[in-house]
Amino acid sequence: MVAALGYRPALWFNDSYDYVRIGLSPFPHPLRADGYGLMLWLLKPFHCLALVVAVQHILMLGTAVLGYRLMVGALGVARPWASLAGLPVLLDAYEIDLEHLLLSDTLFTALLFAATAVLVRTEPASWRRAAAVGVLLGAAAVTRTVGVPLIFVAASYLLLRRRPRWAAAAALCAAFALPLGGMALWFHAANGRYELSGADGIYLWGRTAAFADCSKHAPPRHLSRMCPALPPEQRLASSSQIWAAGSPTGWRHGHAFTPETNELASQFAVWALTHQTAAYAKVVAYDLFVRTFSWNRAGYPTRGTEALYHFPAYSSPNASFPVIGGGTADSVARAYEKGPAETHASDPYAVFLRGYQKIFYTRGTILGLIALVGLAGLVRPRNRARATRRPAALLWTTGFGLLAIPPLTVDFDYRYTLPALPFLCMAAAAAWRRPHDAPSPGRLPQGRRALPPSPRHAPHRPRPDRLVKRATSGRSFTPWGSGRVRGRLRRG
Repeated sequence: MVAALGYRPALWFNDSYDYVRIGLSPFPHPLRADGYGLMLWLLKPFHCLALVVAVQHILMLGTAVLGYRLMVGALGVARPWASLAGLPVLLDAYEIDLEHLLLSDTLFTALLFAATAVLVRTEPASWRRAAAVGVLLGAAAVTRTVGVPLIFVAASYLLLRRRPRWAAAAALCAAFALPLGGMALWFHAANGRYELSGADGIYLWGRTAAFADCSKHAPPRHLSRMCPALPPEQRLASSSQIWAAGSPTGWRHGHAFTPETNELASQFAVWALTHQTAAYAKVVAYDLFVRTFSWNRAGYPTRGTEALYHFPAYSSPNASFPVIGGGTADSVARAYEKGPAETHASDPYAVFLRGYQKIFYTRGTILGLIALVGLAGLVRPRNRARATRRPAALLWTTGFGLLAIPPLTVDFDYRYTLPALPFLCMAAAAAWRRPHDAPSPGRLPQGRRALPPSPRHAPHRPRPDRLVKRATSGRSFTPWGSGRVRGRLRRG
C-alpha cells in the first residue's frame, strides 16, 4: 500500500517499454519472452498501470500465503518457523520494489511457485495433476526463458524414487511442451523460424564476451568479427556489452538483431566455451558465489542498472528511444495508460520507502546462509523423514537453480536472485522439520480433543431383540447409538 501511494502509477525499467509494447498489440517479440506482455494485454482494457502493479503485489502476497499453507499442511513445519520462512518474501524492500516495476519477474515467480506447490501436494502423483504442473511450468518458461531447464528438476522429482511415476512424468513433459510449442509456432508464423526468441545466441555471446580472448585463441575466420574489441580486463559486464555502442552485435534501438548475427553469435559462444572452458568456469564461479552472496551490493552490471532497483528520490519522465514494434518508449507508455504514465514520487510515502530499503532487505550473505542451512538439513544423517526430505530437496534445487542459471547462460543481476527467495527459505524450514512436527494421519485437527478409551464410548451394534423392541414400541432409534456417541466417533 505504501509503494502504491508513494510511486504512481508504477516504476519503469529499460525492458518495461518492450513488454508494454507487446501489451498494446501482441506479437512475437524478437528480444523478450511474451508471457508477461500477454498478461499486460489481458489487463489493457482497464488502461491502468496502477492496476498492473497491484496485481503483481497481490501475486506475491498469494505466493507467501500459499507457501505458509504448504509448509504447515503438507510439509508439517511448525507455525512459527513457517511464518519466519515467509518474512523475506513479504518484507524484503527489493522484492517490493521489483513487484512495483513493470517486469516479468513477479509473474514468473508466482507461476513457478504455484507449479512447485501443486507438485509437492501431488502424492500419489496423478497424471492429471502432473499435467497441471507442466502447464504452469510452461507458462513460467514463456514468461522468462530461465525457467526452461527447471522441467528437468520437476521430472526428476517424479522419477527418482522407489516407484517412478512414468505416466505422471510423461504427462508433465507433454503439458510443458504445449505453451512452448504454441510460442514457437507463433514465432515461426511471424519470422519463419521455430524459436522462442530471436536473440538466444546474442545473450550467450554476451556471457562469453566477459572472458573470450581472441589474441590467445584465434577463432575461425568467419567468427572473427564477433571478437570483443577491448582486452578482457577492460570490458564492461557481459549483459552490457550486448547493448554497448560499437558492439559486434550491431545493436540499435528499435531494431531487432538479424538472424545472421544471432547465428554467428551462437557459433562464437560455442567456440569460446569449448576452447576457453577454464575462463568460463572462473567467471561463472565468481558471479555465482561472490557477487550473489556478497554482503554489500555493487553497481553491477552498471551503476545505472543497479540504481533502478532502488526507490527513486524524485519523479522522472519516461525515455524517448524507439522501441521494436513501433513508437517510442514514452508514446507506448502513454498509449497503454491513455494519459501521462511517468513515475511520480509522493512524500511522505516515498521517503519512508527509501529509508526502509536501506535496512530491511535480504543481503547476499544472508541468502547464502539460508541456502547452506537448507543443504545441511537435507544431508544431515538423522534426516530420515523421506516424505518431507524429497519436497525440501525439490524446493532447494529449484531455488539454487534460479541462482545458477543466469550466471551460466547470461550474466549476474541482482533482480535475478529474488525469485529464489521463497524456494530457499521454505527448503530450509522443511529440511530441519522435526519428526513430531509432521501431522500424522491419526492426529485430530487443532482444537479437538480425543475421547479417553472407554467401553461406554466404544461403537457397538444393538442386539437384534432390542432393535425389534424399539421398533415395536414406536420410539425412534439409530443402529449406531445416539447422536452424542455418533458425534464423538466422528471427531475421533
